[in-house]
Amino acid sequence: MRLDLNPAVFLTSSVLIVAFVVFALLYRRGFAANVDAIQAGIAERAGWLYVLVVNVILGYLIYLLLSPFGRVRIGGADRRPEFGLTTWLAMLFSAGMGIGLIFYGVAEPIYHLAERPLGAQAGSPQAFRDATKLTLLHWGLHAWAIYALTGLALAYFAFNRGAPLSVRGIFVGLLGDRINGWLGHTIDVVATVATLFGVATSLGLGALQVNGGLNYLLGVPIDTGVQIALIAGITAIATLSVVLGLHGGIKRLSVLNILLAVVLLCFVFAIGPTLFILNGFVQDVGAYLDDILEIGFWTETYTGGSWQNGWTVFYWGWWIAWSPFVGLFIARISIGRTIREFIGGALFAATLMTFVWIAVFGNSALFIELVGPGGLVAAVQADVNSSLFVFLGMLPVATGLDLPPALLSGIVALTIGLIITFFVTSSDSGSLVIDIITAGGHPDPPVAQRVYWALAEGVVAAVLLVGGGLAALQTAAISVGLPFAVVILLMIVSLHKALRSDVSAR
Repeated sequence: MRLDLNPAVFLTSSVLIVAFVVFALLYRRGFAANVDAIQAGIAERAGWLYVLVVNVILGYLIYLLLSPFGRVRIGGADRRPEFGLTTWLAMLFSAGMGIGLIFYGVAEPIYHLAERPLGAQAGSPQAFRDATKLTLLHWGLHAWAIYALTGLALAYFAFNRGAPLSVRGIFVGLLGDRINGWLGHTIDVVATVATLFGVATSLGLGALQVNGGLNYLLGVPIDTGVQIALIAGITAIATLSVVLGLHGGIKRLSVLNILLAVVLLCFVFAIGPTLFILNGFVQDVGAYLDDILEIGFWTETYTGGSWQNGWTVFYWGWWIAWSPFVGLFIARISIGRTIREFIGGALFAATLMTFVWIAVFGNSALFIELVGPGGLVAAVQADVNSSLFVFLGMLPVATGLDLPPALLSGIVALTIGLIITFFVTSSDSGSLVIDIITAGGHPDPPVAQRVYWALAEGVVAAVLLVGGGLAALQTAAISVGLPFAVVILLMIVSLHKALRSDVSAR
């Protein structure tokens, strides 16, 4: 079925984004000064909503997994998967976590170890246990549940109900023909803006970390100008990739991402404290599952702290902002899988892969502080952007290995390359998704439109860095995620209503 383009969504989204860019550049000093206040205000007043929403999402997906609805096949009973299991999981992981996990895989456990948000005594075993437990919370089942729900709803309504492959299509059961009017346009505009700012946040983080790696390896100064140049260069590569399309560019880059990530993972696992990593993985996952209800619903009500606003609420807002992007992308690549297979891959398999990464990098980092020479806490606090590269240099010393400098330099270069490929994959996947939404759900949007959105993501990422650095990136994620959190709750209602009517009609 040929779908007409949606100029209302395209133009409205463009106007909002251009207005933001102009405002941020014209009032740069005021913009930067207000970033922290905006983030703190949203987190303080709406933090409870974020916490509640992500737990409702996770609970509903587990219900679907165990219910008769799990047998429903996306695309109809006779459809078979378009991609093999390995390729599918690689594309899921690359789109879902990518740059963020590389950025925070080492730094986050070290931050939590230093700050001890759950009140453990400094340097105690409990402090180390809490550091990994909270990291797993932020990157585990709750995070992937947000993506999985959005992706499942998009896939079901598009490929089983014939609705447009856009967020408004999910609400055909609630809104009927009104999805083609201003209500549907509003939903897609919110999804478009949320996606663009969510992806821009990741691009900004990637630029910061690539700059940190180049500084560590080649002495390139850590500077906003360098970071903008990196965004420009990598956005150009991403633009080429998105023009090549899903099979020509994104699929190949996703597989390349996984190959490079596996090489880096195996290197750290081999030269790192291997037995410590294995023991830590088992214990950390057990601690996470043992306390998942308590830490999953924790809101700092009685301690009155602000740690959660800067971490958990930021993550939930970031993941929600990313959910239209990742959700539509995994919906597009998941035709032919049952709901049970979809949830098993997009929720549990993806979470397991994430936990393996955190076990290897996070526990190796904690080993440096617990058994090794220490000093990683100070390095992370001094410059989080370079922390992964400092970690790679410190790890052989902590484990008593004398590695050739050329080998370590090669691994640092490989890591920079990995960040860049994740950078490109995030940008072109996000561009493809925004293209589809603003093209009225058309699965093959115009090439010129793909180029436009790829460039827009780069511009917004650069403006956020100029306007307030990392704090601005975090504020953007939390701000645009807030309205979409309400959309996700309505999404559950619409999906459940449609599934019940379909299953009862059989």
